[in-house]
Amino acid sequence: MPALRRILIVEDEPLISMMLEDFLDALDREVAGTADNVAAALAQLEGDGVDAAILDVNLRAGEQSWPIAARLREKGIPFILATGGAGDMIAEPYRDSPILSKPFTMDGVEKALDGLAQRAG
Repeated sequence: MPALRRILIVEDEPLISMMLEDFLDALDREVAGTADNVAAALAQLEGDGVDAAILDVNLRAGEQSWPIAARLREKGIPFILATGGAGDMIAEPYRDSPILSKPFTMDGVEKALDGLAQRAG
């Protein structure tokens, strides 16, 4: 069973979010929750039950995931930044974070989560 089992998905595109849910299921991981904006993601982090997160960098209405990343770091929860953009889109404090490039593949998601587990290990 994977070490980082319960994964929070923060993604504003419903089809991409559903695809990630399917990937996680196929990879024997559990969706700890989904959110499409900063407020919803922060609410998901109020309790326990999240082992790791996949954060889309750019969300709707110009929101970015940096407040979520900050809260995850405070709680000691590892995360992956998902982006279709270049590395310079990543805010300075998070440039050392693992990146999952769009478009996603199941193999890419699995490698990113396994790498995250090794880093967190």
